[in-house]
Amino acid sequence: MCRWLGYFGNPIPLEDLLYDAPHSLIEQSRHAHLQASLQNGDGFGLGWYRDSREKPGIYRSTAPAWSDANLRDLAEQIQSPLFLAHVRAATGTAVQQSNCHPFRFGRWVMVHNGFIAEFSRLRRDLALAVDPELYPAIQGTTDSEMIFYLAITFGLTEEPLPALERMAGFVEEVGHRHGVAEPLQMTIGLSDGEKLYAVRYASGPVVNTLFVSDDTRAHARVEQPGGVRLAPGRIGAIEYAGTKPLPHLDSGARAIVSEPVADLPGLWREVPPATAVIVGPDADERLPFTPQPV
Repeated sequence: MCRWLGYFGNPIPLEDLLYDAPHSLIEQSRHAHLQASLQNGDGFGLGWYRDSREKPGIYRSTAPAWSDANLRDLAEQIQSPLFLAHVRAATGTAVQQSNCHPFRFGRWVMVHNGFIAEFSRLRRDLALAVDPELYPAIQGTTDSEMIFYLAITFGLTEEPLPALERMAGFVEEVGHRHGVAEPLQMTIGLSDGEKLYAVRYASGPVVNTLFVSDDTRAHARVEQPGGVRLAPGRIGAIEYAGTKPLPHLDSGARAIVSEPVADLPGLWREVPPATAVIVGPDADERLPFTPQPV
């Protein structure tokens, strides 16, 4: 499995959530709490939006995130109001740059945590459904990139969530046809530079974790120049000392994460299974997510 996060709000340095948060994404690449495999060392990637530039920036590498000096320097220098970051634990495909997330198409960027069960058996049928004009754009061999291009084929750029529902319905139909009982496991982060979309879904009862942040000021004990210092507490079985600040996540900002990056119960709301979340300039939306036939 993998870990990812998405951020929407006032521009912040990427290092605030990648490095400086108490349980930052880089720390999760070394030691994730809410997954069976502790390390996510099979590559990483960033996708970020800046100013009015049409094309989002992308940086990907096969190196473990914790050991890449270029990533540390980029995270210090880049400020963005909307970005996605991902650390990878491979689930059967090669560790190569083209298999690292995020994947980009025009202004769209996507990250994924999960898998298509028995992907090697289903790959051919899934690939044949991708729009022939899109197929040459597929660079890697992962089920995640296949998910992305199937969603684009089914209308992602016009109606993101319905397209993802059609993608999920198609993957499940192909899987069931091949005798795969629970074909799909996914949390997805997706953006077009205007909004941040997230989905939590699985074909079976086990669903990968996903959380969205609440208003940090409602949970602060002390506000200080370095950020908001949070009270001690517990998330699930994880106990936090509350000694580190959560940098610059103000009340208008939202983070969506595979697992919490900071240390106060109540700061994070778990996204229910079979649910989509939309974060943007307007009020957050939470919608049911139901795979649809194609």
